[in-house]
Amino acid sequence: MKPSIPKGTRDFSPAEMAKRNYIFNTIREVFGLFGYNPIETPAMENLSTLMGKYGEEGDKLLFKILNSGDFLRGADMKLIEEGNCTRLTPQLCEKGLRYDLTVPFARYVVQHRNELQLPFKRYQIQPVWRADRPQKGRYREFYQCDADVVGSDSLLNEIELLQMIDEVFRRLKIRIQLKLNNRKVLAGIAELIGEPDKMVDITVAIDKIDKIGIDNVNAELIERGLSQQAVEALRPILEISGTVEERLAQLEKLLAGSETGMLGVRELREVIEGTMALGLDAELDLDVSLARGLNYYTGTIIEVKAKDVAIGSISGGGRYDNLTGVFGMGGLSGVGVSFGADRIYDVLNALDLYPADARTSTQVMFVNFGHKEAEAAMRMIKILRGQGIAAEIYPDEAKMKKQMAYANASGVPFVAMVGESEMEQGKLALKNMATGEQVTVDPLEAAAIVAKA
Repeated sequence: MKPSIPKGTRDFSPAEMAKRNYIFNTIREVFGLFGYNPIETPAMENLSTLMGKYGEEGDKLLFKILNSGDFLRGADMKLIEEGNCTRLTPQLCEKGLRYDLTVPFARYVVQHRNELQLPFKRYQIQPVWRADRPQKGRYREFYQCDADVVGSDSLLNEIELLQMIDEVFRRLKIRIQLKLNNRKVLAGIAELIGEPDKMVDITVAIDKIDKIGIDNVNAELIERGLSQQAVEALRPILEISGTVEERLAQLEKLLAGSETGMLGVRELREVIEGTMALGLDAELDLDVSLARGLNYYTGTIIEVKAKDVAIGSISGGGRYDNLTGVFGMGGLSGVGVSFGADRIYDVLNALDLYPADARTSTQVMFVNFGHKEAEAAMRMIKILRGQGIAAEIYPDEAKMKKQMAYANASGVPFVAMVGESEMEQGKLALKNMATGEQVTVDPLEAAAIVAKA
């Protein structure tokens, strides 16, 4: 049987890893630039930590881990016969793979609260897992790159996060649309249409407008128990148009009767005006249908779309005022953003935006002409590496054609040759594989040429 990997997962070759590391390193540098420090949490968490934090749909997508050993011991056999998975799961599984990095971060903050200086700014770059249906741009295992700040209510944090998002995608050369909304605006809308108790149902449904269209969203809202009258009242709100300023003004009028809704509009205005005052490469958009489907957001909601590639959101986040409350630590507000590294990888591939040095690790390959020549080459390689140049020697004394084919296939930009005459001079023949130009230089001169290329 031919070996395979689970659907929704991927292998990455050295060339692909070079590209992925370019993404991770870019994001990591920007996180550091904005004062965020790294932490890591385990791949698996207690299910009690994860369940109930992502809404009903999120709970279904959690990968559960069967208890070690005889996992059926102590399980209710009647539930097994009935096939009652909901009640059976807690008896068979105590742990699950993390669904995102935000809930584990909230658990970390509560568990280590006596060691933390607030406000606490952290970033995490680690894989997460979701039992989703695999499709283009949607994987069961993927990396998230998160930055969060907790212990501060200030909207300056939101403005900083938007600047950080803009800087990451400016460096990656991806043109983006930065979409904003506020959970309080959504709560105000739910009040306005007379369905304040249906807030979660409304947000889960309207979050799908881009995917299934407003008519299908309306049908889903009715299925979820909203009245026809409420659905009809919602439609004009979701279809407001004009500039960002014009839409803010329309929202102010529409939500005048809702204190919560008006607070959301004021917060949106402060974040938008503060961001625009600093300048932004990205296109900033206000989208009242944006909900992100996650129950823990309480204020600003952020989503990033690539403008030149049809793919889901490539970054997103928002403000949460009560996430640590579920772990017994109330009154701690936070705001964060998550970069979807796998989707960013797909976007960069589609647009071919990787710099040349992100495609290969070896900068110089030495040809192997024989035992003595290899010894001389190894001494020179040590000098090059001492200058920060990635160098290797072809390990076998093979035909020149085979060695050059290896260098070509590996995308090595320079090939070095050390024959008898070069050994006598203490030099090497350095060939630029792109131009075909060849010079005879000493190792330090070679290092300078390669470094400039």
